[in-house]
Amino acid sequence: MTRRRWIADEVSGTQAILTGRNAGHLGRVLRARVGQQFEIATPDGIRLGTVVDIEANRVVFSLGDASLLDAERVTPPVHLHLAVFKFDRFEWAVEKCTELGVSTIIPVIARRTDAHLVTGATKRVERWRRIAHEASQQSHRDTVPEISDPQKLEVAIPTAPGKRIVLSEVERETGVMALLKDSGEVSLAIGPEGGWTDSELNLFHQNGWRSASLGPTILRAETAAIAALALTQGVITLNATALRSE
Repeated sequence: MTRRRWIADEVSGTQAILTGRNAGHLGRVLRARVGQQFEIATPDGIRLGTVVDIEANRVVFSLGDASLLDAERVTPPVHLHLAVFKFDRFEWAVEKCTELGVSTIIPVIARRTDAHLVTGATKRVERWRRIAHEASQQSHRDTVPEISDPQKLEVAIPTAPGKRIVLSEVERETGVMALLKDSGEVSLAIGPEGGWTDSELNLFHQNGWRSASLGPTILRAETAAIAALALTQGVITLNATALRSE
């Protein structure tokens, strides 16, 4: 049976510590006991942790010496610029994109983002970070994606790292996979309900972004985010594997 994995909130020497919600869930809900062992993600890798102390909102582990895994094959990071849309579906996208290995999520305020969503987005960031943290542990990631505070589009896109790809409903010729050939680090942009405006697409192009399509059908924003990320991760993983074999 696969051990459950936890991402340490604190690491000091040979000890790792869970605090807050994670510790409460492990202690009260899962009824952890002293002596139980779990996988613990630390800055030095995945290590076997033995529970040595349990308090109301604090669980302490003694860490084994050796990493449980060989050095992981690191693939280039993928950064997702995701226009804010209805919060229940946005949260679902955060969870699934975390499971797919996204490195960074930048919530973007676009022209067609509803006003009440703009107002509420900043208050939701900590919740989105908790969802990403829980999804990272569930999917056995060893890091949690960074989720930035919401940013206006004109602030977010000029500094995006790597190859820049904006998904556009009006693009008819270039598929996203065609732009991913030989790519390393990638930034993806997914629009809001209703899509990007013409002026926003012009702004993307002025800042070095390339337009790409996910196919002939119109996808919901959360579906587009997941499809684009899955395709991107697949292609860059193949690219990285090919480079290592040369």
